[in-house]
Amino acid sequence: MSDPWWEQLSRARDQIGAFVHRTPVMTCAAIDRVSENTVFFKCENLQRTGSFKFRGALNAILSLSLEKSARGVITHSSGNHAQAVALAAKLHGVRSFVVIPQDAPMVKREATEDYGATIILCEPTYASREQAATRIIKETGAVFVDPHDDLRVIAGQGTAAVELVEETGPLDLLLVPVGGGGLLAGTAIAAAHLFPRAKVIGCEPAGADDAYRSFNSGRRVTEFTPRTIADGLRTPLGEQNFEIIMKRVHDIVRVSEEEILGAMRFIWERMKLVIEPSSAVAVAPLLNHSLDVIGERVGVILSGGNVDLDRFFQLF
Repeated sequence: MSDPWWEQLSRARDQIGAFVHRTPVMTCAAIDRVSENTVFFKCENLQRTGSFKFRGALNAILSLSLEKSARGVITHSSGNHAQAVALAAKLHGVRSFVVIPQDAPMVKREATEDYGATIILCEPTYASREQAATRIIKETGAVFVDPHDDLRVIAGQGTAAVELVEETGPLDLLLVPVGGGGLLAGTAIAAAHLFPRAKVIGCEPAGADDAYRSFNSGRRVTEFTPRTIADGLRTPLGEQNFEIIMKRVHDIVRVSEEEILGAMRFIWERMKLVIEPSSAVAVAPLLNHSLDVIGERVGVILSGGNVDLDRFFQLF
């Protein structure tokens, strides 16, 4: 039976392959020892723009018609998708506008500007993001590139998991951060096709647990106030993402702010890799043993490495 989600992911891989980095897969003896598993890290923190988001944004922009490309693109994002859209647009001569909340890490905002995007600041709420984006669309005619609720974006994000399993072989478990759900949904599509016996687990901050509550209730939660250092995971699940997650994800687990910081520090110190809090969310369940798995082959998507260093060192 054909799988239209997988077919779209396969097309995305062909379309973006020449532009994205095939990021390395790394291991860490200390993590293996503490978790009592064999763990493989897909280092999307070393992707262009510093996160997996470049994959989905690029696929969406490359999928536009010439007429739509000429109108320019717009998105709203706390930073990683903002940078991804800005660079993808710049590489293909497309004008870009990005709505960014005022409390987004400065390192992400500055990088977005460096990639040539026009920045529009807004209040740090999802409603404010959407309102500002709608206003700019009316003024400019720019085409909206959703941060996650777009099958072209989801398909692009899923290419990271395809590369991971090509390098590692079959896995028993995949741990993926979840915010808007693009990476988790894309990973679940890839896993269902490439290694259907593997369990795909979404990892989420307890202070922004809309995906956890949505998954367990069967109804998408959209009204909530996120309180987490993981700024990339403060957005609600998209509708299409939720549909895919409900069908192909096995579970969603929550981690505390202390566990996020501890996992982030562990990776910095032991693997010498700069990861951001959103990435650490997928590492924390291995360190706190909340998954109750031993002797498994585990894949972890390190989603990004864009860290506001001033804020980071204040935390410690």
